[in-house]
Amino acid sequence: MVFNVRETNRSIKTKFPREIEEVQHVWIPMSDGTRLAAKIWLPVDANENPVPAILEYLPYRKNDFTALRDSIRHPYFAGHGYASIRVDMRGCGDSDGILYDEYLKQEQDDGLEVLTWISEQPWFTGGIGMIGKSWGGFNGLQIAARRHPALKAIITLCSTDDRYADDVHYKGGALLASDMLWWASTMLAYNARPADPEVVGDAWREGWLERLEKTPPFVEEWMKHQRRDNYWKHGSVCENYEDIDIPVYAVGGWADGYTNAIPRLLEGLKGPKKGLIGPWAHEYPEVAVPGPQIGFLQECLRWWDHWLKGEETGIMDEPMLRAWIQDSVPPKTDYAIRPGHWVAENEWPPKNQEQTAYYLSNQQLNESLKPEEAITVSSVQEHGLYAGVFCPFGQPGDLASDQRIENGLSVVFTSEPLEEPMEILGFPEFEVELTSDQANALLTARLCDVAPDGSSTRVTWGMLNLTHRNSHEHPEHLVPGQKYTVTLRMNAVGHTLPKGHRWQLAISPTYWPHAWPSPKPVTLTVLTNEKTKLLLPKRTAKAIDAELKPFGHPETAEVIEREVLREANRTREIRHNTITGVWTLDDFSDEGARKIVHNGVEYGSTNRNIYTIAEGDPLSATVQCDWTLTVGRGEWQTSLESVSIMTADENQFYLTNHLIAYEGEKEVFNKTWKTEVPREFI
Repeated sequence: MVFNVRETNRSIKTKFPREIEEVQHVWIPMSDGTRLAAKIWLPVDANENPVPAILEYLPYRKNDFTALRDSIRHPYFAGHGYASIRVDMRGCGDSDGILYDEYLKQEQDDGLEVLTWISEQPWFTGGIGMIGKSWGGFNGLQIAARRHPALKAIITLCSTDDRYADDVHYKGGALLASDMLWWASTMLAYNARPADPEVVGDAWREGWLERLEKTPPFVEEWMKHQRRDNYWKHGSVCENYEDIDIPVYAVGGWADGYTNAIPRLLEGLKGPKKGLIGPWAHEYPEVAVPGPQIGFLQECLRWWDHWLKGEETGIMDEPMLRAWIQDSVPPKTDYAIRPGHWVAENEWPPKNQEQTAYYLSNQQLNESLKPEEAITVSSVQEHGLYAGVFCPFGQPGDLASDQRIENGLSVVFTSEPLEEPMEILGFPEFEVELTSDQANALLTARLCDVAPDGSSTRVTWGMLNLTHRNSHEHPEHLVPGQKYTVTLRMNAVGHTLPKGHRWQLAISPTYWPHAWPSPKPVTLTVLTNEKTKLLLPKRTAKAIDAELKPFGHPETAEVIEREVLREANRTREIRHNTITGVWTLDDFSDEGARKIVHNGVEYGSTNRNIYTIAEGDPLSATVQCDWTLTVGRGEWQTSLESVSIMTADENQFYLTNHLIAYEGEKEVFNKTWKTEVPREFI
């Protein structure tokens, strides 16, 4: 996960309406004695002319790891009349304490105390907004649900309302093998970095050793909750949308892993709300790829000025949802630009939205029902290796390859060429009557755009653990041979299929490494009757589409001065041993090394993720995630090495996490955690 500042076609602003002061370090005291570390950007005259505040609250280290990206955003807000505040969460960066897991009640409680502290400052005039991407988007929603009186509005980017349905742990009730261990290994390594001696003083080493010893591998807890129990309900604001009564602006992109939450939030929230979905990956829209980028910081100001300053900016007179409908493109693993056009909806779901149904027959998608067939869909364990990553950050290699590579490993149904273009916006669904030869089985689906030359671009995808067909909280084994009717909802998308192109549906009981494979090879039998169909959310152009005002040109503040000590590099390779039948996906990122000039901190990292599986053997599935991280200054140098491994047999998952820490060349910590967790309906 790279927090660099991407070079895009944006305007760099160095002069603003208000002159800016940077307060490099502030301690925010908690009621239990813990101190949270913060950095604040303020108008220099804020004590005489107080301002509203904007809070970003993250575990990602304000003084080094996110310093570059923070520098282009927070000064921009401060220069337009806000106190912009960046806080390291408990147990992270220079803050005291231990981070025991994601999204704990303690995290929310601390956030509420931060809001109270802000509201008591002499430069504050009333009205706080929260903004954040990913983790910061999650806790913005969660803290909004706690109803602090000073919090007036939030902007949540690339986040979710449902921690079980849409995050890095499980998807469709299936274990997300591509990301569960990777993200846990990431946080194990990230949390193991020390505080800065120049900030915390001589206590840094004692605090570091305590952090190393007490911070657990999060994956152990995540694996103990394989169904949607109270652990996942906590922090999932979809449990009661009415808890949030302040305005919410939900933002994301079709290339991101979290966009499904935006239409759900627009449907579920009762207060003022807006949604924005572009073509972007997991990044802020002023710098995100695929482009086009937009003037998102100006959009944020329109939101903040309306809700925190009471100014009429016109933002709430505009449609509830603005979405980018992507044009058809040849399949590539990355795009600089996804061509398309903006459309708008005044409500979600749209009234009277048409669903276009396609029925299945032998290798065909038909608009009319054909005689029933029984189609066999068998397991091919290596299906899915060309799916790209679950949550793209906009790096080369993130996106799905030409799906012709995968189609021979699944069962494929293709429509006739379209006589007129067709636009879809929303959640495609696959309804199907089927049987399984195993009690535990998975169903995956890919929706593709097939060009006249035969190339196949993946439009969207989804998966469903069939033991979760009725409930993610109360799964039930299948009865082999018994008929079931299930609905698989794919990820939301906006796409135009051109005249002459064809829709394509590919189905399989496997999708490695996104889905951890079922314990035994599975054969599904799909019955092509009236219960089995592909449903597409067709959209017709509306008058409000043509009335949309264009976004402004992307603007940011100037990135802080830094030295590149090592350039970033990435390789992503798929290997097949034709003798052993073993397939390996090897994804390596050297995220580079940098020096922040103003504080002298140097930091860098590398990450390798290896996914292996043998043909015909689901129990051979193995994930290994390795990290190295460095952080230091001058003679103070620290480094970390971690290795995390996950395997399984029919009954158990096996987890190993190993962490080594060095001060200079001296090893100061070495620990291995080993855990077995029973498999539950996975």
